[in-house]
Amino acid sequence: MSTTPALPAVVGLPLALAAGLAVPVQGRINGALGVVLGDGLAAALISFGTGLVVMIVVTLVLPGARAGARQILPSVRERRFPPYYVAAGAIGAFFVFSQSLTIGLLGVALFTVAAVMGQTLSGLLVDRAGIGPGGRRPATPMRIIGVVLTVLSVVWAVSPRFGAAGELSTWLLPVLLPVLAGVLMSFQQAMNGTAALHYGTPLAATLMNFIAGTAVLLVAWLIKLAVAGPGNPLPTEWWYYLGGPMGCVFIGLGALLVRSLGVLLTGLCMIGGQLIGSLLLDLLFPAAGTVVVLATVAGTLLTLGAIVLTTLPWPRRTRTGDPVDERVDGRANG
Repeated sequence: MSTTPALPAVVGLPLALAAGLAVPVQGRINGALGVVLGDGLAAALISFGTGLVVMIVVTLVLPGARAGARQILPSVRERRFPPYYVAAGAIGAFFVFSQSLTIGLLGVALFTVAAVMGQTLSGLLVDRAGIGPGGRRPATPMRIIGVVLTVLSVVWAVSPRFGAAGELSTWLLPVLLPVLAGVLMSFQQAMNGTAALHYGTPLAATLMNFIAGTAVLLVAWLIKLAVAGPGNPLPTEWWYYLGGPMGCVFIGLGALLVRSLGVLLTGLCMIGGQLIGSLLLDLLFPAAGTVVVLATVAGTLLTLGAIVLTTLPWPRRTRTGDPVDERVDGRANG
């Protein structure tokens, strides 16, 4: 079992936001790599492959990571958690696959909204069912309000880019794929957090994610290679290969934080970090067709407000004469 203490919210929330910042940078890098290679699946495989190399090096170098890796087989053999949890990385591979398959048709904005909608709704349900390592977390009215406000805020933030989606009939069915990918992301975080608890470190859970994800993408790419042939040669610029290491940060912190924050709040904070990171990228390193308007900034800020809402308790009305009230009054009058 993990010896890492649960983190207080004042530490966990900024860490989750920071983890989310890596996602749009990773997406920009992987997207550019896909264009250079002429093969989005190969770009995803390279991203997972480089992440796997980083995690192997980390595991060999750090004693804590080596100890966690040695707990993987005993944890599965002794069924400390459902064995299929070790395949959580396949969900990440499916998410990347859905990106490569649908973003060209839906556009980044609609893909983002669909994935966020799936992730926030499933995060609420996963917490309520107690699937993650933090146990059951009730779907309080404040958490439900926060989820609804988050989805609306993300819609507002990315609304300037909706023109890329085209007619309703062209994206109504394909949009179900990123919704499903978003739903599965909450389960992935819960599975990783539970596995990390038994391994003793989130580093071992991150390693298993990249092993599973790389294996799935390698099989898919080999099938594509046999059918369509290879893409363009690998680029020589070093920055094309940073997507994998950024994924290590995102997955590792997610596995660490779900124990302290729960699946829903971890996911919401990472979504907030993604919007902030996207905004900073658009301002500092704008891509072709970038649009930054009032809705982009205001929607991002409103998302952060929605995240804060989910951390607040639902106000309860106290009755006059309650023992608690009498004790408080007694202290006040004393």
